[in-house]
Amino acid sequence: MARWCYRHRLVVLVLWVGALFGLGAAGTSAGTDYSNVFSLPDTDSKQAYDLMTKAFPQSSGDTDTVVWRSSGDAGAVTDTAVRSRIEPALEEIAGMRGVGEVVGPYDTKNAAQISRDGRTAFAQITFTDQANEVSKDLVQKVVDTAQGAERDGLQVELGGQAITRIQEPPTGVSEVVGIAAAAVVLFLAFGSLFAMLLPIVVAITGVGSGMMATMLLSHVTNVPEVAPLLGSLIGLGVGIDYALFIVTRHRRGIQRGLEPEESAVRALNTSGRAVLFAGGTVCIALAGMLVMNLRFLDGVVIATSLTVVLSVLAAVTLLPALLGLLGPRVLSRKQRRKLASAGPDPAEASGPAARWSAYVQERPRSIAAMALVVMAVLALPVLSLRLGATDQGNNQESTTTRQAYDLLAEGFGPGFNGPLQVVVPGGADTTELVRTIRATDDVAQAAAAPPAGGITVIQVVPKTSPQSVGTDRLIDRLRDDVIPEAGVEAHVGGVTAVFKDFASVTGDRLPYFVGAIIGLGFLLLLIAFRSLVVPLTAALMNLIAAAASFGVLVAVFQWGWGTEFLGIGKEGPITAFLPVIMLSLLFGLSMDYQVFLVSRMHEEWVHTGDNARAVRVGLAETSRVINCAALIMICVFSAFVLSGDMEGAMAGIGLAAAVALDAFILRTALVPAAMHLLGRSNWWLPGWLEERLPHLAVEPAEPPAESPTGPDKDTGPDKDTGPVKTAEPVSTAEPEKSGTGGATVVHGFLRTVDGDPLAGASVTLVSRGGRQLDRVTSIADGSYIVSVPAPGAYTLAVTARGLASRAHHVTVGGGPLVYDVELTDDGAGLVN
Repeated sequence: MARWCYRHRLVVLVLWVGALFGLGAAGTSAGTDYSNVFSLPDTDSKQAYDLMTKAFPQSSGDTDTVVWRSSGDAGAVTDTAVRSRIEPALEEIAGMRGVGEVVGPYDTKNAAQISRDGRTAFAQITFTDQANEVSKDLVQKVVDTAQGAERDGLQVELGGQAITRIQEPPTGVSEVVGIAAAAVVLFLAFGSLFAMLLPIVVAITGVGSGMMATMLLSHVTNVPEVAPLLGSLIGLGVGIDYALFIVTRHRRGIQRGLEPEESAVRALNTSGRAVLFAGGTVCIALAGMLVMNLRFLDGVVIATSLTVVLSVLAAVTLLPALLGLLGPRVLSRKQRRKLASAGPDPAEASGPAARWSAYVQERPRSIAAMALVVMAVLALPVLSLRLGATDQGNNQESTTTRQAYDLLAEGFGPGFNGPLQVVVPGGADTTELVRTIRATDDVAQAAAAPPAGGITVIQVVPKTSPQSVGTDRLIDRLRDDVIPEAGVEAHVGGVTAVFKDFASVTGDRLPYFVGAIIGLGFLLLLIAFRSLVVPLTAALMNLIAAAASFGVLVAVFQWGWGTEFLGIGKEGPITAFLPVIMLSLLFGLSMDYQVFLVSRMHEEWVHTGDNARAVRVGLAETSRVINCAALIMICVFSAFVLSGDMEGAMAGIGLAAAVALDAFILRTALVPAAMHLLGRSNWWLPGWLEERLPHLAVEPAEPPAESPTGPDKDTGPDKDTGPVKTAEPVSTAEPEKSGTGGATVVHGFLRTVDGDPLAGASVTLVSRGGRQLDRVTSIADGSYIVSVPAPGAYTLAVTARGLASRAHHVTVGGGPLVYDVELTDDGAGLVN
């Protein structure tokens, strides 16, 4: 498929452009029909909601609030000076097209809309449409008209879902900022404008098609308003990262001397397969949310999974077509000139990544201990995690919705913004129940509305705010004590009760969800790496990363450490559905990094049987790409603080923290340190289990490259999953058998007398009869590996420019032989 897309690139481009325009036209004409279905079956609030729907059918439009407060010499809100300014404004609003009704406080039957001190009052505006369908022009006109009545000593603010729409930043701001930040990282990593644009174009294509498809799906299933935001958040992150992995492999192939078409095909056949596996893993993790059996999350699963699928599809079809258009221009001019003048450039691990990998090998205990301490400290706040819901009281202080919320709380009590409804069916006498509720602690007001259809609704205003722990306790007290003692059937509902039930159900089912996704990850890694310890370690690391990232989330959003500084409003409980979504995404992204890191280690282990070398080489050759990918994810996720949506900001900060901790502490420090400490146990698997497990190749090894010309030229190991040997054998003659047993290797390090690694030295293995069996060139860290056909006695010759050559006799047993050599001006001196 990759070759077909490469060769028929114009056809692929036309198909993708047509699909984007087609989905865009269909989505624009159909509009959106997002719905937030927080109610749950078999809960008290759901029963109350169903009864109220039957007795009091809700109006079709959204109801918002105009709040005004007088101060100083302005007098009470009932004074003529205030009424003369407010009433004309309300009458003008009532006459606007799209406004159904305005209920003010100056009618005697609405006297309850004036506070006891006479300084605060409110009016309710009912639009003819739901909040997401009310035009922003109409909302802005309502706000301007209402606030036009302000004067010294008279403050007018507005609250409600429709009003919130005009406070949102322009659509796409967070996405644009995230993409711009990712572009900077990509340019620094690639040094090429064209290479930088490739992952961005692929990600935008995948996310754009996913968003349009989600708009259409909102008409046939319940998709919450936050789903497109979360879909674009995860789609941009994985879309850019997946394209990054493939483009990196493609560029490396060209630098190693491959033709652009062959390099693209190999990149898709290796890294492309890993992308398919990673994308499937993310989708499976997202589908794990269905274990929660929450209707609200079904739409989130659909939107996010669809966006990930389309992002993967763009990476494996659109990307090779774009690579075909660019050809060798995927490299920078400097890289192309170097390739033309100096020939193929060996891809070898060197620089800071190799030095850090060696440092981890030397001090695994101290590094593991420090990493665990950091993660434990960050995880401490999670012990005070409280699930709930955000409301307009969490908005920024400068917004009119936040100020309207505060004015209502000040004038009518903190609980006025989240009243409870006690619904009594069957026409029962509620006089005694109302009296009992009024006498209950933490109840500010309680009044019964006239019955309708045999159903009575008692409006209960708590003394505490909707997000307060005291309000949660009041709901429990009403359900467990007050209502049963009254001897009547009644159900406690209202938005606050619905969110409390949603948080309770989420908390109860969360352990099952965590168990499901951890178990799934264990099975996938068990099959992929044929080990029990590797998946157990990965499961533990996922739990550590989740705890630390939620600790950051609690500190920022629940404790309020920096919320106003970040411009994300007031602290409050963590949105109830967020842990489920974050754990799904974190699991999928962690699996990506774990597979990418451990697959290289596993390949080295299979070839050498040396755990220390496997971990060191695997970390050195993958950490740079993992860290670059993680940095892009962090930029994209952090930019969603600018989305204007509290849930989006929570998800962005939480996921950015999770990715940063996972990539920079767990995958590059704690995981390799733990694997050094565990030694050969990392790769242990019982024989009976090995025979029964299916085989899954995450990323097949590349075909061997053609032998370079010249005695000392070397293609080097691929940084991802390329050949482990440092060079191809120069002789294919049949070796002399020197013993019995299977093939093995001799490997080690070449160093100078000063201890510096010696790269470019030639290491040759010769049989007793004088036949050359294998010859390799040491890489940047001085390491080498030569193949040994069977146990026995051999000669190992080491030569380097400027140094005398010398041969050593080595005896190889049934396993790999570690043979380090120190080269001096007088020849080669054995270190082992």
